[in-house]
Amino acid sequence: MRSVFKCLFLLVLVPVTMRAQDTLPKQKKEIVSKKSVEYKQAATKLEESFNKNDESKIAGNYEGLAQKIVSKNPAKAEEYLNKALAIYVKLKDTRGQAKVRREIAKIQESQQKFVSAGRNYKAAEEVSMDKVSEMMNSNDYKRVQQPDNAAVQERYLNSNIAIGDRNKRKDEVADAFVKQAEISLKNNDSTVALEQLKKALPYVKDAPEKAAKISNKIANLYSNSDKFTEAVSVINGLLDKARKAKDTDTQIIQLQALASVYFKNNSEENGISSLKEAYRLASNNGKTLEARETLLKLTDHYKATGNDKASLEMYSQFLQNLDRILLSDNSLTDAKTFKVTEERIRRLENEKKLKDELIGRKNTFNYFLIGAVAVLLLLFGFIARALYFIRIRNKEIALQSLRREMNPHFIFNSLNSVNQFIAQNNELEANKYLTSYSNLMRNNMENSNKDFVTLANETENLSKYLELEHMRFKDKFDYSITIDEALDPDAILIPNMVIQPHLENAIWHGLRYKEQKGLLKLNFCPNGQYLLITIDDNGIGPTRSAELKTDNQKIHHSRGITNTKERIALLNQLYKTDIQFEMTEKELPETGTIVRIKYALINKI
Repeated sequence: MRSVFKCLFLLVLVPVTMRAQDTLPKQKKEIVSKKSVEYKQAATKLEESFNKNDESKIAGNYEGLAQKIVSKNPAKAEEYLNKALAIYVKLKDTRGQAKVRREIAKIQESQQKFVSAGRNYKAAEEVSMDKVSEMMNSNDYKRVQQPDNAAVQERYLNSNIAIGDRNKRKDEVADAFVKQAEISLKNNDSTVALEQLKKALPYVKDAPEKAAKISNKIANLYSNSDKFTEAVSVINGLLDKARKAKDTDTQIIQLQALASVYFKNNSEENGISSLKEAYRLASNNGKTLEARETLLKLTDHYKATGNDKASLEMYSQFLQNLDRILLSDNSLTDAKTFKVTEERIRRLENEKKLKDELIGRKNTFNYFLIGAVAVLLLLFGFIARALYFIRIRNKEIALQSLRREMNPHFIFNSLNSVNQFIAQNNELEANKYLTSYSNLMRNNMENSNKDFVTLANETENLSKYLELEHMRFKDKFDYSITIDEALDPDAILIPNMVIQPHLENAIWHGLRYKEQKGLLKLNFCPNGQYLLITIDDNGIGPTRSAELKTDNQKIHHSRGITNTKERIALLNQLYKTDIQFEMTEKELPETGTIVRIKYALINKI
């Protein structure tokens, strides 16, 4: 009889379905189940994270999608979790890796994939951020290595229960108790299994779906043990919760389970009543498959009791209401929703992949551009540094050249003096002059490559120079060198060969033309943080000297002053010394010149 009804149902269902679709209103409102709505909402969150390109949130939303479908489609849930894991690995988020790997391992274990589950438990152990997670993952890894050894399974599960209980890991404790119950059932020990499931219940108070699954397992154990009153009580409790939550799907499932218990307890009236209520809920809420399944359960019972008339009446009623049921059926809409959502997720993934490739190419170009700019800047830096040192070296060469330019003029004048002594048959003075001159030239040669010398060294050379000039023009001038007591001649540095040209100018262009004997004073004194050098002579002065000089002498004088100024400028550029030079002519009735050289004190290191 049942096979006849099945054939009748299938033959009628197809044309009626087609007819129903042909007569559907164009504006039919789609009815979507609660699970489908939740899945769609999770997909919307995933899309938002894709749009923001927030890798961490994308991974988290993949986890959320997996949680919504894990009970009905564990393979798809595992796929989503693997995508989340790939992102966490990319982000080097070890906490996320540990969590997702453990979730994947649990799903794989539920599908009897013990080798894969073991690998993920081990990987989760290695990246665990805390000792508790590390120990629990280690226990589960060791446990799945021997899936058929009940004693090993029990030992490691007890360890996880103890660890989870101490550290308030309620979900982990509940899962361990459920696994223990499954092991007990394999060993045909339903009593122990029942106790273990009861122990799990307090840990899932805040997880209604888990609590319902565990309660159903408990009810089945009660029913199998002929404890029908307890089984009915448990199922009625779940049914009341589903009615309060207006969860039609759960109500239908629980009513079918309740009917099975009643029939097993020979309470036919209650069993039929439960199935009829389940059928009514399925019919009124567009649950075509659930209505068909309930109908088949009823007809099976009627067939077993020989009540074919009631069975035919139920089929007739089903066929009469089939159009209405199909019009409000949300199973096709749910399937469409899941399909559209899957396509939407794939599209988002492809778009992100393309976007990441474009970003990668752009970043590669940017890195290349930055590298090229860095190389150019480095090359520019090397060139600039080379040019800087070349410029510095050129200045040093120019300074040395200017310094050496002063020597020929001094040598020429000195040789003229020796020649003059010889012409006068003054052999003693000529020898004395040559001796002093050789000492002076030796000191000059020793200092020829130095831009700065000590005050003591410079004053010694200047003293020898003035001594030589005094030998030539003893009737023309006297001289004095004064160093302030506050100065340490051996510790202070002064520019080399900057003072001598001014002494020479004072003697040759001022004092030697004076009718009376003149005076040349060289003075060194501190001036705050500066050293002030004063060269004071009472010669005829620059104005009168210019009137008396020949054109050739004017050229030499001009070059000597220019040389000194150029050397001071080069010293300032090279050493940032800020040497200040000033030459003034005394006002009548006084005659002569005052030269002042001032610069910041430089101490010998």
